[in-house]
Amino acid sequence: MQNYCITTDSNSDLPSSYKEKFGTTIIPQYYAFGDEVYGDEKNMPPAEFYERMKQGELPSSMANNPAVIREKFEQILEKGMDILHIAFSSALSGSYNNVYVTAQELCEEYPDRKIIVLDSLNVSLAETILIIKANLFLEEGKTLEENAALLEEYKKHLHVQFTVDDLFHLKRGGRISGAAAAVGTALNLKPFLYVGTNGNLVSDGTSRGRKKSIRTLAERMKNTLGDAPDKTVPVGIVHGNCPEDARMAADFVTELTGITDIIINDISPSIGTHAGPGALGILYYGEEKKN
Repeated sequence: MQNYCITTDSNSDLPSSYKEKFGTTIIPQYYAFGDEVYGDEKNMPPAEFYERMKQGELPSSMANNPAVIREKFEQILEKGMDILHIAFSSALSGSYNNVYVTAQELCEEYPDRKIIVLDSLNVSLAETILIIKANLFLEEGKTLEENAALLEEYKKHLHVQFTVDDLFHLKRGGRISGAAAAVGTALNLKPFLYVGTNGNLVSDGTSRGRKKSIRTLAERMKNTLGDAPDKTVPVGIVHGNCPEDARMAADFVTELTGITDIIINDISPSIGTHAGPGALGILYYGEEKKN
C-alpha cells in the first residue's frame, strides 16, 4: 500500500459516504452573511442558506485559511504520510494558491515528506469524481507521482454543465450585464454555463423555461459522453435547494444515456453564493474537452 492520502476542499461537495469511506481530510471554504462567518466548525444547512438568499440576504464567499490548511496537513505529515490534494479551480478562487504556498512551506519543514497540489480546473462533484478516481489509483498501487500524472490527463475529460434559475446572482458576480439579466428574466430565459479547459466559467446560450433547460443539460451530456464513458465513477448532479429538479435531471440522464450510477448533492454555500437558489448542474466524465 502506498504511503499517501487524498485530501480536498469543501467546494468538492464530497458526499459524506465517500468522505467516510476514504477517510478524506477536507479543507474548509468560507462564506458569510454580514459579519457571521461559516465554513469550518460552524456551518449552515444548505436549505437554510438558500432560503435566506431567497429572502434577499446576500452572502459573500472567501478563500480558505492558510493556518487551517497548515494544521490539517501537519496532522497527516506527522503520521509519516504524503499528500495528494485535489483543489478547486484556480481560475475561480485564490484557494488553490493558498494551498500550494502552504504546501511548499511544509515541504521545506518536512523534507522527508511530499505534497502534490493538483489544480482540478473543476468544481463541485467534478472534484469528487477526481477524488474517487484518485483513491482507485491509490488502491491499484499507483505512486503519488503516478496518481497525480494520471489525474492531470483524467481531469481534461471532466465536464461541468449547469444552469441557474435566477439571473440576478450571475449579474451580481459580473457574469452577465444588468440589461441581459433584466431581459432574460422578462423572457423566462435560463442560461447555460460550463467550466472550460482553463477552469473558468463560460456562457453557452439560453433556453426558455425550467423543464426544457434541465432536459437540455442532459442532452448536452449525452452529446459529449464520447464512446467509452468511465463506468468506475458516477455521474454527479448538484442543486441549490431544488431536489425535485435534481431528480428530474437524473431521470433525463438515465432516459437519454442509460446511466443509473448517479449521485445527487447540494451545491455548497461557498459556491452557491455565486450560483444562487435553483442552480443545477450535471458533472460527468466524457470526451476530452475542447474549450
